Amino acid sequence: MAENDDVIDRSADTPGDSNAEGRYTLERRTVGAILDAVEAGDAALLTALMEPLHAADIADLLEQISSADRRAVINLYGLEFDGDILSELDESIREDVIGMLSPQVLADAVRELDSDDVVDLLEDLDAPQQGAILDALEDADRVAVQQAMTYPEYSAGRLMQREVVMAPEHWTVGEAIDFLRNSEELPDQFYHMVLVDPRLHPVGNVTLGKIMRSRRDVTLRDITEEIFHKIPVTQYEGDVAYAFNQYHLISAPVVDDDGRLVGIITIDDAMAVLDEEHEEDILRMAGVSEESSLSDTILEAAKGRAVWLFVNLLTAILASLVIDAFAETINQMVALAVLMPIVASMGGNAGTQTMTVAVRAIATRDLTAQNAWRVIRREVAVGALNGVIFGLLMALVAGVWFGVPMLAVVIGVAMLMTQVAAALGGIVIPMALERFRIDPALASGPFVTTVTDVVGFFAFLGLAAAVLM
Repeated sequence: MAENDDVIDRSADTPGDSNAEGRYTLERRTVGAILDAVEAGDAALLTALMEPLHAADIADLLEQISSADRRAVINLYGLEFDGDILSELDESIREDVIGMLSPQVLADAVRELDSDDVVDLLEDLDAPQQGAILDALEDADRVAVQQAMTYPEYSAGRLMQREVVMAPEHWTVGEAIDFLRNSEELPDQFYHMVLVDPRLHPVGNVTLGKIMRSRRDVTLRDITEEIFHKIPVTQYEGDVAYAFNQYHLISAPVVDDDGRLVGIITIDDAMAVLDEEHEEDILRMAGVSEESSLSDTILEAAKGRAVWLFVNLLTAILASLVIDAFAETINQMVALAVLMPIVASMGGNAGTQTMTVAVRAIATRDLTAQNAWRVIRREVAVGALNGVIFGLLMALVAGVWFGVPMLAVVIGVAMLMTQVAAALGGIVIPMALERFRIDPALASGPFVTTVTDVVGFFAFLGLAAAVLM
């Protein structure tokens, strides 16, 4: 069919292509062809259009179209609906999509998923939908998922999958290969065989690559990986993701309080956690609720942003009080009112730059108590250097602009003081919030903005009142 030409062949796309910009996103004509097939009620054509798409692309499609079109696509797509699509969907619409699926389609989709993906689905659903998914699972899978749900939220126990490929440490490569070839229930993706002792304690990892290139008589314990980390089942998932990133792990066994193997975490799950935490930090630094998405209603979006807008309003009033204290000075020299936004803007940008670096360094644990003072001195020095450079530049501009030499001196010194204060506030405030166990990404912005505005206005107007009046 001619319409099939509209489907994107992502397998041919490479990062080096000259037309790489916009790759890995659905083209408008692809979405249009799918919606046309739905409107025509042509299930065969819809299946043909959807079949080449990755589950993540289908999830993107469902997120981008309206609720009515989403329901129509799901109803016509029917039994072709894949469980991986549910895993890829944004949490904001996942519950709605599950509600649109027929019991049979939902059951077939869920049975295809690994236990960790099922747990991820259940976490954000209400009790009736959780029950529907659990009822669709086989008894053994249901028990595994229910056990995982007993672990704390955001813990390794929620993140891990129960499907583990393990072997006794005394096995040879030949025995391992025979086991893998004869086993009928291996995970869809795995990277290691986990070696365990008789008490089911993990003692090492062996990569599939080493198994395949070693002689059959080689003992597995002789080809274990040098880097081997066991993850406690209650460990916070952010710490798990950090360990994967820090030590370049591909997978790691999860152990219970007695050190016994209960599951495994793979790199894709760890990287998903890192991605979620980075997204949360970006939203928090902007004063936006971390649950916000493009699917939110107007009321939900406004509510999610209102709290920190109110905090910003209070801090802006504080800065205005500083300006009001020098109202008479401003009335006597209008040039001060012209130059004030420049001081505030430069201070605010400098503070945001330093704060962003600090929050990121805290999140990646590069900024610690051991190097705090060195980092603070460096950031203050950077602020001072930029303050000198832009202070001299602004002094020159103000001198030429208004022809008042002392005004040029005032704004130059004020610029230096503001840049130093912005650098100091941008690094110290996130560190202080972290020490008091308050998320720096969530609360740093308003405080840093307040410091830069208050110091900037006070320095500029205070110096002007002392020198020019």
